[in-house]
Amino acid sequence: MKLTGQTWEFDTRPVLIGSAAVVGPDEGQGPLSPDFDYVYDNLEINEKTWEKAERRLLEQAAQLAVIKSGLDKEQIQFYVGGDLMNQIISSTFSARKLGVPYLGVFGACSTSMESLAISALMVDTGAAERVMAGTGSHNCTAEKQFRYPTEYGSQKPPTAQYTVTGAGCGVIAKGGQGQVGPRIARATIGRIMDLGVKDPFNMGAAMAPAAADTIAAHFRDTGLSPDYYDLIVTGDLASVGLPIAKELLEKEGYQMDETKFGDCGLMIYNREKQKAVLAGGSGCGCSAAVTYGHLVKRMLQRELHKVLVVATGSLHSPLSVQQGESIPCIAHAVALEMED
Repeated sequence: MKLTGQTWEFDTRPVLIGSAAVVGPDEGQGPLSPDFDYVYDNLEINEKTWEKAERRLLEQAAQLAVIKSGLDKEQIQFYVGGDLMNQIISSTFSARKLGVPYLGVFGACSTSMESLAISALMVDTGAAERVMAGTGSHNCTAEKQFRYPTEYGSQKPPTAQYTVTGAGCGVIAKGGQGQVGPRIARATIGRIMDLGVKDPFNMGAAMAPAAADTIAAHFRDTGLSPDYYDLIVTGDLASVGLPIAKELLEKEGYQMDETKFGDCGLMIYNREKQKAVLAGGSGCGCSAAVTYGHLVKRMLQRELHKVLVVATGSLHSPLSVQQGESIPCIAHAVALEMED
């Protein structure tokens, strides 16, 4: 592994040998529905509580990712995961069921790429040969913890986002003969950015500077330009944050029109038909489901060859918001590439 600035360049280019995405009914009504491994037709996910529903999504995504990797569960050496719940209970309880050595991480909605970057680092440096990364979220658990319970029926401004009910997991392994899947070429670890936004209903504006900062760092460290990638996609900036990030990057001299620059929160829903999602999707499951479902499938079909996924996270809590704190944010980027 070579370190330049904030970026890890992986010498062995670990392979994503199996991945899976499991989602809820709203995501199943969106344009990416065919790319998910399983779609539930109810928000309860056949469980008695929202928290158990979220856990079930993550457990199922993990099980499917292992199956698709062609490995047995016992061959997975470590599991790296996290989520939005207090003390990352969804991931912790999922790891309990998996019975795999576990590293719990928290990056809010950036956890999908944080866990993938750490897993790739472990494989690249020889600390492990087979590692699973994963995360998930549920609309009703996030509303209950961070805003108002769904049953309350509170009104939201148009800047608000809709937490994705979904989970995504991937199995990362050393490259070898016969292994097919996107290679993890490099990862850029973000730094905390806080421009003073205090409104928890405007996450896009809060997270956009972090996304722009990490993308700019990625280009500086690697010497690459936007046109190197077929697609650069942020995690969950949605309709408010994505234009802000683009403007900030253009001020730094990076012309994002040279590539396709999108956002998982805008890709996962049809905002014209699904009015309840407001500005677009968010949550740990947003970039996880889009990456481990839609993007990986498009790469395996050779429709995409080089993709930079920049997962964004707002690192606030209900307590910090109540105490008048501004919202610190972060973004982590992982580059996926298909070899010819």
